[in-house]
Amino acid sequence: MRVFSNFEISASGLSAERLRLDVVANNIANAETTRTAEGGPYRRQMVVFEPRREQLQFMLPASLQALGGMRNPFGESDGADAPDATAALGGGSGLGQGVRVVSVIADQGPGRLVYEPGHPDADAKGYVAMPNVSLINEMVDMMSASRAYQANISAIESAKSMAQQAINIVGQSSAF
Repeated sequence: MRVFSNFEISASGLSAERLRLDVVANNIANAETTRTAEGGPYRRQMVVFEPRREQLQFMLPASLQALGGMRNPFGESDGADAPDATAALGGGSGLGQGVRVVSVIADQGPGRLVYEPGHPDADAKGYVAMPNVSLINEMVDMMSASRAYQANISAIESAKSMAQQAINIVGQSSAF
């Protein structure tokens, strides 16, 4: 497994959640917008994620591959079967490599009608079509995105701490 894959996975989550927070802020800012360039009231925007599907770039060390018949730590085969080692790690499926943003889509849910006969966007009966933005839902989404962002920061901090401890162990063992 690549040394920095933990950082890459968490960084993809940070980037996706930052975009999600930006979209939530935009939804809140437009919660009362009754006229858009497309016509009609503002439509709530939602971010769509999916798992990244890049393959792991796993390679056995050349020293292990050169030793014919030696068992590698990921299976019973020798170093000549390096692709099998990738599959044993779960890299063959391509899952577990972080997330990516697929798109930002408009929520097609219904808005609400508010009776305001003096409003410039009121219909003949005096009703104004309002955006389908619920501040309660936006606050829930904001809290969820914020917690996911914080969890990714914690994962990066943990990976950084483990890497530092590994460097310290290697440094101590080379001193002997």
